[in-house]
Amino acid sequence: MKKMILSISLLLMVSFLYSQSAKRFYPASELISVGAYYYPEHWDESVWERDLKQMAKMGFEFTHYGEFAWAQLEPEEGKYNFEWLDRAIALADKYGLKVILCTSTATPPVWLVRKYAEVLITHEDGTRMDHGARQHASFSSTFYREYSQKMIAELAKRYGNDERVIGWQLDNEPRMSIDYGPDAHERFRVWLKEKYGTIEALNKAWGNDFWSGLYNDFSQINIPLHSQWGMNIHQRLDHTRFADWETASFMDKQARTIRKHITRDQWITTNYIPMYDVRYIGQSRELDFVTYTRYMIYGEGLGVGRKGYRIGEPLRIAMANDYFRPLSEIIGVMELQPGQVNWGQINPQPLPGAVRLWNWHVFAGGSKFTCTYRFRAPLYGYEQYHYGIMDFDGVRPSPGGLEFQQFIEEINLLRKHFVGLDVPDEYRKRYTGVLFDPNNAIAMAHNPQTTEWHTENHVLKYYKALKSFGAPVDFVRDTMDISKYPVLVVPAYQQMSLELIEELTNYASNGGHLVMTVRTGHQDPYGHLWEAPYAQPIYNLIGSEIEFYDLLMPHAPDHVKMDGELHSWTSWGEILKPFTGTEAWATFEDDFYAGKPAVIWRNLGRGTVTYVGVDTHDGQLEHKVLTRVFERAGIKTESYPEGIIVEYRDSFGIAMNYSDKNYAVKIPSGSQILVGQPNIAPAEVVVWKIE
Repeated sequence: MKKMILSISLLLMVSFLYSQSAKRFYPASELISVGAYYYPEHWDESVWERDLKQMAKMGFEFTHYGEFAWAQLEPEEGKYNFEWLDRAIALADKYGLKVILCTSTATPPVWLVRKYAEVLITHEDGTRMDHGARQHASFSSTFYREYSQKMIAELAKRYGNDERVIGWQLDNEPRMSIDYGPDAHERFRVWLKEKYGTIEALNKAWGNDFWSGLYNDFSQINIPLHSQWGMNIHQRLDHTRFADWETASFMDKQARTIRKHITRDQWITTNYIPMYDVRYIGQSRELDFVTYTRYMIYGEGLGVGRKGYRIGEPLRIAMANDYFRPLSEIIGVMELQPGQVNWGQINPQPLPGAVRLWNWHVFAGGSKFTCTYRFRAPLYGYEQYHYGIMDFDGVRPSPGGLEFQQFIEEINLLRKHFVGLDVPDEYRKRYTGVLFDPNNAIAMAHNPQTTEWHTENHVLKYYKALKSFGAPVDFVRDTMDISKYPVLVVPAYQQMSLELIEELTNYASNGGHLVMTVRTGHQDPYGHLWEAPYAQPIYNLIGSEIEFYDLLMPHAPDHVKMDGELHSWTSWGEILKPFTGTEAWATFEDDFYAGKPAVIWRNLGRGTVTYVGVDTHDGQLEHKVLTRVFERAGIKTESYPEGIIVEYRDSFGIAMNYSDKNYAVKIPSGSQILVGQPNIAPAEVVVWKIE
């Protein structure tokens, strides 16, 4: 059973198995390529040439077709119309633009859903989604999975040997679809049988002796009702795993279909919305690399200062870069906001310079291409009022369009100065891994214990501190190599195998500096509590017992003291009982456990282990702890204020200002400034070449 669980875990979480090296698609000397979405089917053909000519004139190098065009590509069942797409590709080529083609599985045509209604997602209450939106077809519909391959195969046959086409995007922003249709139930049962083998093994993993939950056969299992109180949490977690797998495997199915017909010079990817509580990101093994979508200004992120909402949250692009980059050899950004959007709660104008700033931030994080949605602003449909590179008249560039053009010109300048791949030693020495498994985030969301807990916010407290240090960061999985990171942060890693605990012990013993936090190691990989004192398997690693944990009411926060300063908390506190030789860095100051340690540190072999047993409100204690960890490790850090991000790539330094104040960047001596000036105002950038 243990061997089977490990093999499934590897199947679900391993990095991509590449059929070809993705790096060769984008030579290092090109730095980054820039493109824009274009929808020929939305515009009279008489303006296509004007638009594509203008796109090329502004410096864009590629465009993107066919994302939502299934109805135009296959207007009737089995009858295909590619002539219009042929003409659009020819016009792109006329002006030197390469083309990305997209499968249109996010928008099935009406004839398909009317004739085969079973392809539509069925909700828990039995109602079905309907035609007229997008992402309304079920990835668990066996018919849909099979029929869609016909259209995809015809596209690939026609353009798979076309040198004008550089790559393929699968679907659009694929996500987990929760379907209660008959196919979904049956596919869930098959998935469970493949995972567990026997019903006895499933009963044990799900703890089905509890509440008379035993099953006699896989055929008795249904998709759990998420609205029904008290549904088995292990069953619910497995259902989310299944739904994620349906998404990932559907992308793989499309990729295999395309791969049969294309040359090795065309790549395959898909564009994900960065979410950190889903598993399908990183599961598809047939992609050449991954890309993501990022919108910064839509009325929900406040940013830094009173008008920070016009620039966006400083870590929003940073975290997406650092999360996606370890998942594949290269990354790209398939959709980057070109200006004001229409679909947020409130849709303000970006601050002048913000669009250019976002492009530089994408570049700073290692992306090999960035593409904006979209070249022309739509005049009808759901996304009216959404800006494009061109204004609504289709003739004048929008403010964001001009900023894209400026970024392209600046990248062309950098290309002339490219000398190789290098970063400063001090930057490299700060290299930090954040061990993160979406399974833990999802498990805690299903069984949170307190309304005060928020996993992503907890992780951000550590991540924000690391970026203020000027540290390069990777979000890593437990199947990846952790030995290369001088510092490794393991935040709220609830489900932890004994093998992983041993690996973390070896990491620290061999000289790594390990930081672990609350809610770590108290469950096994099944999500069961250990038959032992709370989290006992990690005691020898952290150098302490954990006596118990506490959860406070929102109206009655308590405090932790470190270095004479108090830090408030409510969401989670673990009361520690250190072993001899383990230092206490902070203590609880209130209630019946006042004076008990809350943060501890120890030497382990050639390295160190720090355990942070509390989740504070503002993250200042977490910042202090990491500061001391780096100091004790002898790793020099920067101290950038909130909103200042500094990264290095390809022998270039990039400093970006998301704050509401000017900031004077300390440019390393001997460096050559290529873009901007050291004193950067809000939404400004300075770029220098390392000498």
